[in-house]
Amino acid sequence: MASKFFFTLCLLWCLLLATAMASSDDGSFATRLNPKVLKLKKEKLTRFHLYWHDVVGGSNPTSVPVLPRLDNVTLFGLINMFDNPLTVGADPKSRLVGRSQGLYASTAQHEIGLLMAMNFAFTYGKYKGSSITILGRNPIVNHVREMPVVGGTGRFRFARGHALAKTQYFNATTLDAIVEYDIYVLHYY
Repeated sequence: MASKFFFTLCLLWCLLLATAMASSDDGSFATRLNPKVLKLKKEKLTRFHLYWHDVVGGSNPTSVPVLPRLDNVTLFGLINMFDNPLTVGADPKSRLVGRSQGLYASTAQHEIGLLMAMNFAFTYGKYKGSSITILGRNPIVNHVREMPVVGGTGRFRFARGHALAKTQYFNATTLDAIVEYDIYVLHYY
């Protein structure tokens, strides 16, 4: 009796395995999964309110040009790499909660507009070790700019959402800026 039960159990297991393999999208490298397999909990919405400090001038810049701009009014062609502090207040001495690492490139010929590709890497609190990825167009002369959140790591796996940016300070001589970010992120965790 026990051997019949064991045989039936093995047969069911083989059928389940065969069914799982047959349900793959292309039969070789992609398989559809139930989100519960990855232990994804209910999706939640989190809002972050942060300040991004872009220091281009001075002796300790956090943003440096890697490709100079063409000689034009829109800065077309400029590419900067940055590792900017993220703080809870506009004052650079307020609590540091992370770093924004990435690049911005001036991609518009007829207006001042940047392509932003950056990770907000958190170094403080329950989000320490997690990051949010923002990738999108930033027409910096607009009062409020919206960019998409396209992913994340750690507590932000499968993240999506949007970020609103508002320039709080800009120095036309040094090109230093402080930008306020309101970020709305849908994520599991």
